[in-house]
Amino acid sequence: MHTFHPDHDTISLGVRQPWIELILRGHKTIEVRSQNTQVRGTIYLYSSRKFSDMPVARVATREYRLDPETLPLGLLVGSVDLWNSRPAVPGDASAACVPAELLEQQYAWELRNPRRFPQPVPVRFLPYGVWFYPFRRRTR
Repeated sequence: MHTFHPDHDTISLGVRQPWIELILRGHKTIEVRSQNTQVRGTIYLYSSRKFSDMPVARVATREYRLDPETLPLGLLVGSVDLWNSRPAVPGDASAACVPAELLEQQYAWELRNPRRFPQPVPVRFLPYGVWFYPFRRRTR
């Protein structure tokens, strides 16, 4: 097994379970957010310390046969390419793993090429917003 050498300039996105697991498995190719983003390229995926409290998260956990007890929390778990951000449409529901009604007035962040790290990695700096640098202090 090789050692993970973080790129200190790669920004990380915090996502709650089970959504981050579905991204890493390639089922969830759209991350639904309330705001647009200009970020493009490879980003790290940070599994938030809390499991999603949305009722649809429990449905997704059952549908994809995930065991919540085994999903990593509070760790960097992989990377993905963020290649587009646009207003969400009802047709995004399947790729977002949520019902169409949750997409109203939201943005679809389109994801490609998920890559799971061999082992989850602790971060040096905890998230301070949607985006954060896990291995260096934020510079203004």
